[in-house]
Amino acid sequence: MNKSIQIKTGRSQDVQFPLKNGAGSDAVHSTPIYAYAVCKLQTDCSLEGIGLAFTLGAGNRLVCGAIDYLVRYVEGREINELMADFGTTYKKMADDPNLRWLGPHKGVTHLALASVVNACYDLWAKSRCQPLWKLLLDLSPEELTNTLDFSYYEDVLSKQEAMSLMIEQEAGKQNRMGILKDGYPGYDTSIGWFNYSEEKLVRNIKKSIDQGFTAIKLKVGSNEVERDIQRAELVRKTAGPKASIMLDANQQWNLPKAIATCRKLMSIDPYWIEEPTHPDDIQAHITLSKEVPIPIALGEHVPNKIMFKNFIQSGCMAFNQVDAVRVGGVSEFLLISLLSKKYNIPVLPHVGDMGQIHQHLVLFNHISLGHPALLLEHIPHLKTYFKFPAQVVGGKYKTPQEPGMSTDLKDPEKVKKALSC
Repeated sequence: MNKSIQIKTGRSQDVQFPLKNGAGSDAVHSTPIYAYAVCKLQTDCSLEGIGLAFTLGAGNRLVCGAIDYLVRYVEGREINELMADFGTTYKKMADDPNLRWLGPHKGVTHLALASVVNACYDLWAKSRCQPLWKLLLDLSPEELTNTLDFSYYEDVLSKQEAMSLMIEQEAGKQNRMGILKDGYPGYDTSIGWFNYSEEKLVRNIKKSIDQGFTAIKLKVGSNEVERDIQRAELVRKTAGPKASIMLDANQQWNLPKAIATCRKLMSIDPYWIEEPTHPDDIQAHITLSKEVPIPIALGEHVPNKIMFKNFIQSGCMAFNQVDAVRVGGVSEFLLISLLSKKYNIPVLPHVGDMGQIHQHLVLFNHISLGHPALLLEHIPHLKTYFKFPAQVVGGKYKTPQEPGMSTDLKDPEKVKKALSC
């Protein structure tokens, strides 16, 4: 029998981490500040739910303000009773009449929703003394779909269809459990930040390969196309012909430039081109996918299930990078994963959470939904700040064992002082 745990209060916390020496830099963000708008749910016992939404600096304060408003929907609720029909509460929060005008379902308010939703899932898993992946695997198809909001999905994925999809995957579920022992494959984003010198690129690539990674990512999107080409060729030369190399333009190209540049980048045989143009421009992605045979990865800046629905149906998305700290938390992530499975599009999440939550979600995707276990992004820069940081050994994520979704943070100020000594 599940222990009764009541949510007493909820509050936000603004946590920011300036990065150094070019880490985190891309074609847009030259001096990034990695930041979390944290939702903390206090209960009538020692357990605390911790949710995250990812931002890049000053906007964090705006998201925290919205978190402090939205927690009213879960305060006073018993966690198991809340999660038994969480899809209903999710819809009420997403459609709050005082905040919906600011979206709907995107921007500051949706990021705040993500943080609150993630805190609820974290507390739910902790209340059952299970890591999130185990909780999700143990849920029946009906129990899991009860946590989702299918509004505006009725034409492409009904609740009954989602349950049927999960039931169909039961046959191979036991065989796929081996991933828990083997570890989930990762790819290394940190070799190729935009402001890194070519010398540092080479050093990082060699180090990454020595650590067991077979897939790495390079930031492109320079005003000087030849810089991108030169750096991409250097990465291929250093990593060798068997390495998978992802390229990420961070939305910097208009369509003509995307087509022209991607044609030149074909020479290094990229695994994908990520965010090649504006994230809302579906037609440009469709055109690019027809003009240049490089698979397109997108989702880092796709804000909600409706935009994902359209991208998935469009045929231009080769890899789905939905991020649970960008869309409306774990609940919306799971719904998008289900639709992506229906259309046979693999899910390789962007990790605004540094892989802490997504190491759980990809295990569910693979074992329960039958998504291929391809790759999960790895970014280690905030590892020091988590109580239970994601562990990547030999290029693979080790399966987390602690209850919750691995979002508990150490005291940031104490960590900063310790690091400065």
